[in-house]
Amino acid sequence: MQRVTITIDDDLAEQFETYRKSRGYDNRSEALRDLIRDRLGAEELARPEASDCLATLTYVYNHHQRELAARMTRLSHDHHDLAVSTLHVHLDHDNCMETVVLRGSAQRVRAFADVVSAETGVRHARLFLLPVRTSEQAHSHGDAHGSARHLHLEPMS
Repeated sequence: MQRVTITIDDDLAEQFETYRKSRGYDNRSEALRDLIRDRLGAEELARPEASDCLATLTYVYNHHQRELAARMTRLSHDHHDLAVSTLHVHLDHDNCMETVVLRGSAQRVRAFADVVSAETGVRHARLFLLPVRTSEQAHSHGDAHGSARHLHLEPMS
């Protein structure tokens, strides 16, 4: 680990200290590391050739909208390689909320979110992306089936 010394004006230092305390950080270093990670992750995801990500897409829709529930299910099935899991919540007589956990290239995840958000009857949608690095690794499950290949997350700095 490296030590970095910075100089900032008093007003910014006070704002940072307020931020640190309000978020429950015990020290400035960890708060600053998280801010840097957050900014670098946003920069990574903003690149046109952005790498892999984990994401959640949350949307609210009217389940009475003609064929919408079936279309939404079909979209998830058509993108089964991206959609890891879905949480479905009944909000009231007419509205449901779904949160889909996604994993894959940022470009494909955004494209999927755009298609879902544009569906007639979807009232609100929000996509949240986290950049990740992945690698494919083979390992044995200890049975007669031999080795299996799985996607593994690599730590981001």
